[in-house]
Amino acid sequence: MAKYLYLEGASGISGDMTVAALLDLGGSREKLNALFADLHSLGLHYALERKNSYSISGLDFQVFVHGKDADHTEHHEESYHENHEHHNHESHGHHRHAHRHLAEVFEIVDQAKLTPRAKNLAHRIFEIIAEAEAKAHGVSKEEVHFHEVGALDSIADILAVSVLMDDLGIENTVVESLHEGSGEVLTQHGALPVSVPAVANIAATYGIALQKTSVKGEMVTPTGIAIAAALRTKKRLPEIYQIEKIGIGLGKRDFGKANFLRAMILTDAVTIPDKKDSIRILEANIDDSTPEELGLAMEKIFAAGAVDVNFIPCQMKKNRPGILLKAIVSEMEKAENVANAILRYTTTIGVRQYAARRICMERKIQEVPTKYGILQVKKCSWKDIVRFYPEYESVCEAQQKNPAATFREIFDEARRIAEASFTEETAV
Repeated sequence: MAKYLYLEGASGISGDMTVAALLDLGGSREKLNALFADLHSLGLHYALERKNSYSISGLDFQVFVHGKDADHTEHHEESYHENHEHHNHESHGHHRHAHRHLAEVFEIVDQAKLTPRAKNLAHRIFEIIAEAEAKAHGVSKEEVHFHEVGALDSIADILAVSVLMDDLGIENTVVESLHEGSGEVLTQHGALPVSVPAVANIAATYGIALQKTSVKGEMVTPTGIAIAAALRTKKRLPEIYQIEKIGIGLGKRDFGKANFLRAMILTDAVTIPDKKDSIRILEANIDDSTPEELGLAMEKIFAAGAVDVNFIPCQMKKNRPGILLKAIVSEMEKAENVANAILRYTTTIGVRQYAARRICMERKIQEVPTKYGILQVKKCSWKDIVRFYPEYESVCEAQQKNPAATFREIFDEARRIAEASFTEETAV
């Protein structure tokens, strides 16, 4: 069964919330300790505590930095929000922002003892932020002076997420949408509207849907959405799934309601009754494709994963005769491939799709001896209904070996023998 990580963005997302949620899911505390031991020379350590946010229990993860070269000197959340970078969720301490270039950030990442997978993920997250900041400021990503992620606590968040994701070993991550606040935030560049430029650029580049809320302030941070963009492999949840485990990472801001990131480990629910009878139907109305185009399209749609394709005459707008194309998909993950084939190989500009259920007779192939040879016959049964259908390819092969007989003669003979044999078995 496929396994997924689902990041539910009902309260937005930030780096520290993601770390806490992954730890609550069962991410290795030992590996996290090893990471911070490795970062000890930078003056980093963390605190982890179970707390409540408006009666919702979860983990609170916080990074502290000490030392004369540290980016933080003390925990002072309110001053941080009034005078420094937009960081509503990730208020680890009071910042004296270190302005690091991407190469300097990569140097910190590369010096950490990470697995190749964790290191690649960390690089990917920083690349996403660098690209977004570069676009916002009109410079190359190599020239970007990191503010938020130049701070050591944000670097620690990204490294921690990379280590924990590597430990959990989940390849597929679902992020459907992220809730965002409204209004303005004060940053090092002055007052900026929510979503701030880096967040908006990442959302646009990686197709992450944002949903505005009435909450005043920033719910989605650049670090948080960069993590979501780097991890996401799917935009939608499986149609049917089972929840294996839930992790709750608490945010720092008081939005007047519970502020948490819920992360879930899901699996496909293959035990749901009659899942094999759940299908998806894709439709398109077409009035300007040639018969030749439609013939090729049918081949391509079958190749994309459809189990059946039909062309049905229909009457379209402006009194035009047209074709209703209907394709049936039994495996949900193939629906997008089939839709792509319809759009690519026909002239339609849209595809409808909807879920449906089908009742299927149980099918079993059996070999039937006839005077034309052994033929394959499909036995179909539903309750007290039983039917026999000789397989097309099998009948064709027998007809080639017995040219004096017609297709229909061979077909009827195979079905008669199969029915007689079944009647005898039932009688016994």
